[in-house]
Amino acid sequence: MAKYSIAWMPGDGIGNDVMGAARLVLDAMGLDAEYPHCDIGWEFWCNEGNALPDRTIKALRGTTCGLFGAITSKPQDEAKEELIPELKGTGLVYFSPIVKLRQLFNLHTNIRPCKSYPGNPLNYRGNQITNPGGGEVMIDQVVFRENTEGSYGGVEFHPLPEGVYTALCANPKMKPWKDKGLENVALSTRIVSKQGCTSICRQAFEFAKQTGRKRVTLVEKPNVLRETGGLMTRCFRELAKSYPDIWADEANIDAICMWMFKNPQDYSVLVAENMFGDIISDLCAGLVGGLGFAPSGNMGDKYAVFEPTHGSAPKYAGQFKVNPIAMLLTAKMMLEWLKETDKATRLEAAVARVIKEGKVRTYDMGGKASTMDVAKEVVRYAS
Repeated sequence: MAKYSIAWMPGDGIGNDVMGAARLVLDAMGLDAEYPHCDIGWEFWCNEGNALPDRTIKALRGTTCGLFGAITSKPQDEAKEELIPELKGTGLVYFSPIVKLRQLFNLHTNIRPCKSYPGNPLNYRGNQITNPGGGEVMIDQVVFRENTEGSYGGVEFHPLPEGVYTALCANPKMKPWKDKGLENVALSTRIVSKQGCTSICRQAFEFAKQTGRKRVTLVEKPNVLRETGGLMTRCFRELAKSYPDIWADEANIDAICMWMFKNPQDYSVLVAENMFGDIISDLCAGLVGGLGFAPSGNMGDKYAVFEPTHGSAPKYAGQFKVNPIAMLLTAKMMLEWLKETDKATRLEAAVARVIKEGKVRTYDMGGKASTMDVAKEVVRYAS
């Protein structure tokens, strides 16, 4: 019997391509694992009306952790149009399976590291960042994103129900919406809890403390989102008192998109609510070469699902053309979580060497190598 059971969830589009690269590397490194296949993604929404089938949820409960490829998500109207004829008009509502997965398994923390590996031609502004005195400046940022609450909580309405409108009318700002006709009004909520805000901020500070990082930056918008942003800010400030050796600062989501572009090397650990964390992690990825270099992990107290940050890129599906490095670095995060520290270190070192040598590159890096060519080159140095 294998030491680990890793739920294998290719998902949509290029998910199968990059997962194939990950499997090649994990097998070559001798990870003692089995990989039960689990259905998830757009195909199952279209044919079954459920992008995360109950059989998958059941299967996941018997595994050590999950490895996930990529997901396709579309607006509600388009999603309903793509259902098979027998399912159209049955009242089915599309809900992102990865969001549902995070909520069902309470994967409350999303960690997204972004590092500029030397030799990557796609690093910041298309060039290596250099000091005035010469030499590269390393970008090494880690985003801690609250993963189950906030703007992605999934509590939405359209049209706006009369009961919801009436309940909200305690706030006089709601009254003008009635004039527009409730059938014309859509409402998305941003719900956060003190527990959720405290948890994500504490983990950001603890990570900084354990890894010797000296700065944790809260990304919010409390001057406009006064209640939800205010709660997150108060939790952050209170926790900061327990970490006097760490510089705790705050930035509005709009302002930091400028400051990180101008001075990306200044930032280290960033912590944010669900949607803001999603936004800034894509910005971080852009600074270090794009989504092809951006891994992530969805962490809970007892379970975790690891996925690259990129989407499903359906136009490239099955071509084995895309960059697998985000997926390989995601596998490295999984190995760390499994306490396979030596394998994780070797894998990252191999990826860094392949990037630095620049002999095997996918199209986004100006090369002609395939997804599997890159994986095989990583295997040469990791196994």
